[in-house]
Amino acid sequence: MRWRRMGALHVGEPRVSFEQQQQQVGKNGQQGGGGHGHGAVVEEIHGLIRVYGDGYVERLPAIPDVPCTWGTTALPGVVVARDVVVDRATGVWARLYAPAAAGRVPVVVYFHGGGFCVGSAAWSCYHEFLAKMAARAGCAVMSVDYRLAPENRLPAAFDDGVTAVRWLRQQAAICNGAISDELSWWRGRCRFDRVFLAGDSAGATIAFHVASRLSHLGALTPLDVKGAILIQPFFGGEARTASEKTTTQPPGSALTLSTSDTYWRMSLPAGATRDHPWCNPVTGRGAPRLDALPLPSFLVCISEQDILRDRNLELCRALRKAGKSVEQATYGGVGHAFQVLNNYHLSQPRTQEMLAHIKAFVTAR
Repeated sequence: MRWRRMGALHVGEPRVSFEQQQQQVGKNGQQGGGGHGHGAVVEEIHGLIRVYGDGYVERLPAIPDVPCTWGTTALPGVVVARDVVVDRATGVWARLYAPAAAGRVPVVVYFHGGGFCVGSAAWSCYHEFLAKMAARAGCAVMSVDYRLAPENRLPAAFDDGVTAVRWLRQQAAICNGAISDELSWWRGRCRFDRVFLAGDSAGATIAFHVASRLSHLGALTPLDVKGAILIQPFFGGEARTASEKTTTQPPGSALTLSTSDTYWRMSLPAGATRDHPWCNPVTGRGAPRLDALPLPSFLVCISEQDILRDRNLELCRALRKAGKSVEQATYGGVGHAFQVLNNYHLSQPRTQEMLAHIKAFVTAR
């Protein structure tokens, strides 16, 4: 399935576009243009990002950005979407999706992947995947475009996730007050008492850490966070797991061990190791006890051929040991980010399985 420029998702002129957001160099760094005059390349992930000696960041156009007015021939008139500013001070914005049919549905707050360093809510692969999620899992989606490292190292992305939850709480309060504005169409489809945090790869890591901070936000009423959906959560550690050491990755894999290490070097606080609790919440030095955190129920989606498979399984075991509710689903014959990159021959059927699991998890809560 491929997206084409058409009006199927058009819901009026967007208040903020992805083109406008790309102009905010302070958020995502310089785009393209080469590194002439910026010194040697000090960090690089081939085809995605280069960081130069003077701090200049060059992101390469590996995946096209698309506006919310792009649609798919498979979902005409089924999903509506719009872009909205979440926090003008930081440049954080979100793409909102909802089924076109009347009626209120659960809300998924989604964080895209990209190792905290690349990616966007406007990437065509996320636009397609989340429109499918809205249509087939029966939910409204808030896809958050957060600040990226290395310009904004962690915890910036976690902070932006918390900001997104606060913004959603404001929308819930407005909805209860029956105020009519340009977002009434979306609020009117949202069950704010059934909210789920979600993300894939680094986005799943953001969802996990935002969930761990919810108790610090005070009363979320009228919001009620019922669960978190972690798709191939991106965690690490200094000691290698068996899947990190032995899982062979095909050419063009979304995540190799060296790529993973590079992402963590660029996103963790300067000088931190992979045993920092933001990277290793299970056995990392200084990581809070999981049984002491008021975490929601989890659905953890694991790919059989992902180098992160064993870390994902370790997280599930640790959460259960801490008394948390955990469902897990493993997808055979596919690797990291298969559901957005469609880079395995089984990607399509496994994506359908994943969306069915997400629908069941959301529906049950």
